[in-house]
Amino acid sequence: MDASGADPLEQRLVAVLGDRTAKALEKAFGYRTVGEFLAHYPRRYARRGELTAISELALDEAVTIVAEVRSVQERSMRNRKGSILEVVISDGRSHLTLTFFNQGWRAKELQPGARGIFAGKVGEYRGARQLAHPDYELFDEADAAGGALASTTAGAEQHARAWAEQPIPLYPATSTLASWQLQRAIGVILDTLPELDDPVPTSVRESRRLLTFRRALELVHRPSTDSEWRAAQDALRFQEAFVLQAALLAQRAERRAEAATPREPGPRVAEFEAALPFELTGDQRAVGAEIQAELAAGIPMNRLVQGEVGSGKTLVALRAMLTVVDSGGQAAFLAPTEVLAAQHLRSIVASLGPDLAARVRPTLLTGQLPTSDRKRALLAAASGSAGIVVGTHALLGDTVQFAELGLVVVDEQHRFGVDQREALRLKGRSPHVLVLTATPIPRTVAMTVFGDLDVSTIRELPAGRTPIASHLVALAEHPQWEQRIWQRLAEELEQGRQGFVVCPAIDAIAAEEQSAEAEMQVAAEGASARPPAAVETMLAELRAHPALAGRRIEPLHGRMSSEQKDATMRAFAGGEIDVLVATTVIEVGVDVPNASTMVVLDADRFGVAQLHQLRGRVGRGGVPGLALFVTHAEPESLALERVAAVAATLDGFDLAQVDLELRREGDVLGRAQSGGRSSLKLLRVARDGDLIAEAREVASEVLEADPALREQPALAAALARRLDDAERAFLAKS
Repeated sequence: MDASGADPLEQRLVAVLGDRTAKALEKAFGYRTVGEFLAHYPRRYARRGELTAISELALDEAVTIVAEVRSVQERSMRNRKGSILEVVISDGRSHLTLTFFNQGWRAKELQPGARGIFAGKVGEYRGARQLAHPDYELFDEADAAGGALASTTAGAEQHARAWAEQPIPLYPATSTLASWQLQRAIGVILDTLPELDDPVPTSVRESRRLLTFRRALELVHRPSTDSEWRAAQDALRFQEAFVLQAALLAQRAERRAEAATPREPGPRVAEFEAALPFELTGDQRAVGAEIQAELAAGIPMNRLVQGEVGSGKTLVALRAMLTVVDSGGQAAFLAPTEVLAAQHLRSIVASLGPDLAARVRPTLLTGQLPTSDRKRALLAAASGSAGIVVGTHALLGDTVQFAELGLVVVDEQHRFGVDQREALRLKGRSPHVLVLTATPIPRTVAMTVFGDLDVSTIRELPAGRTPIASHLVALAEHPQWEQRIWQRLAEELEQGRQGFVVCPAIDAIAAEEQSAEAEMQVAAEGASARPPAAVETMLAELRAHPALAGRRIEPLHGRMSSEQKDATMRAFAGGEIDVLVATTVIEVGVDVPNASTMVVLDADRFGVAQLHQLRGRVGRGGVPGLALFVTHAEPESLALERVAAVAATLDGFDLAQVDLELRREGDVLGRAQSGGRSSLKLLRVARDGDLIAEAREVASEVLEADPALREQPALAAALARRLDDAERAFLAKS
């Protein structure tokens, strides 16, 4: 706090930087306060003697590079008045052209041999990369040679060496705000920033030999040596983990302070359990007992159940829903797609049996229901006659009301934004929340993203599930294998089974659009540059393929109407369709026991979790499953390695760790996880697992000793900054 008692980090940027700069920062990054902007850390550090690889620049990317001017040429434009100034810069290996229109005066600054930082959006002209009208800042070579600070030859050399080796912070920038503009603005703030209270307790900071908060901010933005910014990052990284874990633990304690209606199992649960035609697995029983104990308590349950594809999570959730219905409440089951919502409803009705289903009245509510059906569903939910309401985003609408919502079940939570999940929770009075995911989550991700949830795991698969044989079909190395794919599918169909063929795109136009994105992926990880397989194209090819002659082959994708998708899935489940050519609309929850074969085309276009989910659609009955992951990815590329990892193991928990190590955690967390928990600055869950665990332990000890944080005002202030209205709402949405 400053002398007035105000928090310097809460000061508005407009008061420090002026209206123009503050508006530009808010527009570009959403920053409004000093604290938000100071947490815009450099993405890396360059040196004046360092030349960035121009050959690695990607088209349409906003870049900041360190380079040297090689040549300058001004020429007249052919078809209109004016001139073009072309400046060629180099990193010693590759060249890049800077283009300026009617700005010949810049030739006086941009002379051959001049070095500086250049920023702009990478474009292309006649096949060559260029920056049009880039921003730039040239290095002051005269200052490097000595300047006022170096009065002797030795001093000049020492000063020049320090100048050349001083790290230059390079910030995540935009086309309107260059890196050095951000650096200058941060410098203005640092020049007037007072000493700051440290959220990390002094004893913890000293035992870990960490810099103070104020010193760390200074050195992360204005280091003189590499060791300074590294020490600053260490301190800020631990602080980020500590404050994040303290926020999660504080939120968890706050939620536990609410009162929830206790729910005890009754006759419906007993009838359901007695009618089960199979034995529950040990994991199902254990997780079911955990859920039952929490439902019976007067504290809102907030539990994540993660489990392998087909491990029986939905059955455990159904028992929990019946427990709530038994005690006079209702349960809402939120599914990510209409196909999945309709299938869940059918599965619930079948699991309950006709008599029990008639009393529980499971009801479907989706956006594309006919008006009359929708009105009946809304009335059933509002009156309480529907014990279980299964639906999609339509459940979140203002017109949807419940008589007594006691349990919210969210299936495949990563498909929903946090605001959507919270909208459903607020339709009840402190309802219990049960989140299901078939995408196993590494411990470090769970601690970082779901630290306020209790996590249960179902690893054990039900008896009778047959292993799925998974094969990598690498066509770049073995193009002759392509025909064998369809022969193998035909062999499965000959045995009376069914199959899926999954494509990344719906039609040729969508495939063409994706191929442009693929160019960047090719450069990054060696993915296939070919246009991806499309449902409509493959549908025609497979219908004409001799090996599949006479087979019933139909499409399924997101552009079909709800009625079309539902009718297609019903026909496939009923054995009326042999092969379904689909997009990832069938990724989650689709359950057809007779489906034995999953062919995923252009598998390198999908993530590890997606491929594992898709594979889980087969082998669900008594027939062996077969998964063929087809890819044109280059040998020894990261893209091929990712697909090979999925083919090599059926253990989703192992794959989750592989996924975390192969990809940035931003992808692992998913775009829907916007807000406080995924907006990591320096923390990286793949790298900092031990640090996160240590920070959580320290935060737990601090909160246990001082729940109100009366002796830790700086931590309380940090939590207040992190848990502003939006962030607090985020952390409450599970």
